[in-house]
Amino acid sequence: MLKKSSENAIELLKNDHSQVKADFKKFESLGSKAYASKKKLAESICADLFKHTIIEEEIFYPAVRKGSKKAQDMIDEAVVEHESAKELISQIQSMSPEEELFDARVMVLSEQIEHHVKEEEEEIFPLVQKMKLDLIQLGEQMAARKELL
Repeated sequence: MLKKSSENAIELLKNDHSQVKADFKKFESLGSKAYASKKKLAESICADLFKHTIIEEEIFYPAVRKGSKKAQDMIDEAVVEHESAKELISQIQSMSPEEELFDARVMVLSEQIEHHVKEEEEEIFPLVQKMKLDLIQLGEQMAARKELL
């Protein structure tokens, strides 16, 4: 049986954001020859981002889209940002950390995610908090889906 999460949808997403930010910071701190650690951490970041994009695209974004025209435009932009991130994730996952552009791809992904997170936390989340959405129920759905990934 899945345990119930008391996190609302926004808290769950913000916690994911904090975790991936910390992982990117840790990646940056690794030495240039720390190939095994870089590969392991990059794989973890990519897996976490994959799960995060799935729960946003399958559950959170559809619920938010119904809210307003402004929300729809913001969600459209977020989905395109996800597509771009997924392309980089795919490239990173298929590379060896010794390859020339591995670190650069991880750093560009970090910058893209930082931009995406800023827009979600400063624009989308405040708008969502004004909507009549059951954020606890949405958070529970998202947590349950995430556990299945």
